[in-house]
Amino acid sequence: MKVKKAVITAAARGERLYPVADTVQKAMLPVVDIDGLSKPVIQIIAEEAFASGIEEICIVCAPGDGPRYKEAFSSLRNNLIESFKNTDWAREEADKVDHLRNQIQFIEQTEPLGYGHAVFCAREFINDEPFLLLLGDHLYVSNLTDRRCASQLINLALQEECAVSAVNPTIEHQIHRYGTLTGKHAPNQTGVYQIDKIIEKPSLSLAELELQTPGLRIGYYLCFFGMHVLTPAIFGILEKQIAEGSQNIQLTTALQELASTEKYLALEVKGNRYDLSKRQGLMQAQIALGLAGQAHDETLTSLVELLAEANQRKQK
Repeated sequence: MKVKKAVITAAARGERLYPVADTVQKAMLPVVDIDGLSKPVIQIIAEEAFASGIEEICIVCAPGDGPRYKEAFSSLRNNLIESFKNTDWAREEADKVDHLRNQIQFIEQTEPLGYGHAVFCAREFINDEPFLLLLGDHLYVSNLTDRRCASQLINLALQEECAVSAVNPTIEHQIHRYGTLTGKHAPNQTGVYQIDKIIEKPSLSLAELELQTPGLRIGYYLCFFGMHVLTPAIFGILEKQIAEGSQNIQLTTALQELASTEKYLALEVKGNRYDLSKRQGLMQAQIALGLAGQAHDETLTSLVELLAEANQRKQK
């Protein structure tokens, strides 16, 4: 089993990031990465994949967005060369953007028929191979210095030769925002579960009845991390949903069927995910990347100064 291809879904318009997402794709919003350089979100996500062994990436986007992404990458590359002449870091970044442009292709989701449908749009690109699936509005920060979050996931998938989804133990008042699952601990493997049941954005009462996982802290549940390694069998399952005429093709429903038909594991990834579309999500992601990278001291100083200023205002 090899995992050399990745799919990044970026077709949603980003209504929760209004008004900026009306003029700029949310995946092109700038964020300072762990290397201290400002990059579009989609580049940071793609570099997560490349650093984990991925060789080709497909971005599933909204109608008309493919040419806009290509134009934006071309402009970014030219600006690096022209605005920062004779600087090593700019040349290195321009080379990374060139690699990105050469190894990425775009497929448009012509109708907004759900997350599962967006994944299905990449079927021909995947061509009957296992693949890494990432979200275009999530950034990931690993707690390990030598392995990215995607690398942790891919390593387990290769070891076990099966589909694996990344999960995080999540406090109960947040589970209504995530696909949530339960399963049995895999023998002799810390943080690895054989998936039994998955429910999309469950209520707390439903989770208490059906999704409790032994060994987790009280009030915590296993929620999707926004990152999966899937086998091509997922496309046959999604195709059946599409044939039934559903207008909202759910990936979670397909993953539940996958769990009942083949070996499918969940891995507690050592790291955190940051949803850019939620309230304060972009700010949280930027702080997390700053604290995890070369801008650690600068980020920490800025936070201390802001907290001190807020405290002074409160005392007046």
